[in-house]
Amino acid sequence: MTLYVLSRRWMLRLVESRKWKRPWAAAVIMILSFLVFLLPIGLLVNMLTAKIGWAISHSSELIDGLKGMNEQLSRSTGINVMADGRLAKLQEYITNVLPGFLGATFNTLTAVAIMYFILYFMLVNAREMEEALWEYIPLKDENVELLANEMRNMVVSNAIGIPLIALIQGVVSLVGYLLFGVPEPVFWFVVTSFTAMLPVIGAAAVYVPMGIYLLATGMTWQGIAVLVYGFGVVGTSDNLFRMMLAKRSATCIRSSPSSV
Repeated sequence: MTLYVLSRRWMLRLVESRKWKRPWAAAVIMILSFLVFLLPIGLLVNMLTAKIGWAISHSSELIDGLKGMNEQLSRSTGINVMADGRLAKLQEYITNVLPGFLGATFNTLTAVAIMYFILYFMLVNAREMEEALWEYIPLKDENVELLANEMRNMVVSNAIGIPLIALIQGVVSLVGYLLFGVPEPVFWFVVTSFTAMLPVIGAAAVYVPMGIYLLATGMTWQGIAVLVYGFGVVGTSDNLFRMMLAKRSATCIRSSPSSV
């Protein structure tokens, strides 16, 4: 639905103003949407698969580092945070991550194929579909028009706002990665920008495991700094820029004319 709302205006312009055939116009729009939205995600998934494979092959080193960190905490505080059984389960979980990740990737590809199949027919039959919805929705015409405008504004705001906030979080995270000497900071900037779009967990899906990994490999102050910076600065920037963007979007929506 989001892709349809974003591409609807261009589809109608190509068909009605430039007199393109509907199948060709739909095909061009779908190819462009694939190059702009899905290709970068596919490249990221490919890079992450390589990184996950490397982490699995070196999982014993990570577990040894966690054991050393646990022993230091146990000597300092007298609390055994991670028992041997928990570490064994963690290593088993890490080993099983890659097959599950590959299975999820296959399911995602299937869902994307179905999505584009449906999108094609929605674009080709855009006018007919909207006229049928307009006729059968049990509301007055002016209310249907108001509903359509509100839905379009909401979709466009989310489609622009969520990636923009994620990119801002990625830039803020990159500053911390450079300051604290995180290996391959540009790569982790890209990963953080994408994971920041995930609901609930967001960018924490990167900086929390990264901080734990740095602690486990003996980079103690860097690990602590990444965790503190992540929760204190990156998390705060999400809420701050989200409020600023919400105010900006509300102002733009009120001042822009509605179009069907």
